[in-house]
Amino acid sequence: MARCDVCGNDYDKAFQLVQADGTRGTYDSFECAIHAMAPTCEHCGCHIIGHGAEHEGRFFCCAHCASHAGVKGIRDRA
Repeated sequence: MARCDVCGNDYDKAFQLVQADGTRGTYDSFECAIHAMAPTCEHCGCHIIGHGAEHEGRFFCCAHCASHAGVKGIRDRA
């Protein structure tokens, strides 16, 4: 069995995720994987599990949060 890097649970169905930069982790659930690997919105702090928005290396969960952080030109829908 493998131990989850986030919660420490020793689980026979744990899995590993590897990001493009080589960062890897072992998790017992997608919840733990999201907590560890998903970027967070610079404005509201939520974990971005969808496409989100990125501007000059800054991550946002939506255009609304990007606009509150002063980013112009990002829209949720065209």
